[in-house]
Amino acid sequence: MKIIGFEEHYKFPAIYEANKNNPVELLYELSRKAGHLTDAGIYDLGEGRIAAMDAAGLDVQILSHTVPGPETLEPSLAVELARQANNAVAKAVSKYRDRFLGFATLPMRDPAAAALELERTVRDSGFVGALINGHINGRYLDDKFFWPVFECAETLGVPIYLHPTVPPQPVVDAYYGGFDPIVSAALSRAGLGWHIETGIHCMRLILGGVFDRFPGLQIIVGHHFEALSWMAWRTDYSSALNEKSGLKRTIKEYLRENFYGGILAGEFANQAPGAIDSSWSLSYNAYLAMANLIGIDRIVFTSDYPYGNTKAARQFFDQMPINPADKEKIAHLNAERLLRL
Repeated sequence: MKIIGFEEHYKFPAIYEANKNNPVELLYELSRKAGHLTDAGIYDLGEGRIAAMDAAGLDVQILSHTVPGPETLEPSLAVELARQANNAVAKAVSKYRDRFLGFATLPMRDPAAAALELERTVRDSGFVGALINGHINGRYLDDKFFWPVFECAETLGVPIYLHPTVPPQPVVDAYYGGFDPIVSAALSRAGLGWHIETGIHCMRLILGGVFDRFPGLQIIVGHHFEALSWMAWRTDYSSALNEKSGLKRTIKEYLRENFYGGILAGEFANQAPGAIDSSWSLSYNAYLAMANLIGIDRIVFTSDYPYGNTKAARQFFDQMPINPADKEKIAHLNAERLLRL
């Protein structure tokens, strides 16, 4: 069965150097020193990555720049580094045409330049969309300032992957502070904060009218649809959201018509498959919530390479108690339809 992975990260050295004092990079370094983060292979766009894919049973990776990307950088520098990073991905995709696809990384502080870069990478290099790492220095993408990128994506017919980033610092301080620094860091990131943050961001896109303006736009969110699988059901009971917001559809309809979600086993790279939850029951329950919310035709595969354990991702998928036809959809059919492969 062919497997196409949607959240498969790389890091471009020059973007890392420009971002090395970014709070996210500082949190990564703290976690590495504590032994809680493994990201070996993050810079490899060649044989080492292919070998890891083969070992795990992953056929295709859609390469996307990790957080932090160029979104946080001064616009003129971001434009140049995004172009360099995308060119590096285009070179890798050209060399390994059967194994790699590309999501563009974009200089989102300059939306016009970001839209041009998205158009360039799709039309010149065959990229299949873009990945944006959350809010832009505290400014969310429902702000019309960023809408040229959405307009470009809709026109090109490519999706945007909305990836988490650390919440704005006042939120981190209020919600996640007061513990051991490593505990606060973990809680504000993959432990909880990233997923709450991305769920709220998706709701902002809906309430901000993004999909009324761009009804064909498709947004992908990972980690079993972030927090939305568990919380979005409640929004249909809120008359203020559904009747007073001026939206053309219900929240549920936007989620089912403009969003895709990605499955994830849960293990980090330094955790053995099944060691935390041998049956992956918690992950499977999260999958069920996502499937019940948006439907099987809008679910894709992710492994969160290299932060996630790719072997665990494949093992979790293989043992999921769902019918073979639905597995084919998650593995590659939904991806091929969405990305027009």
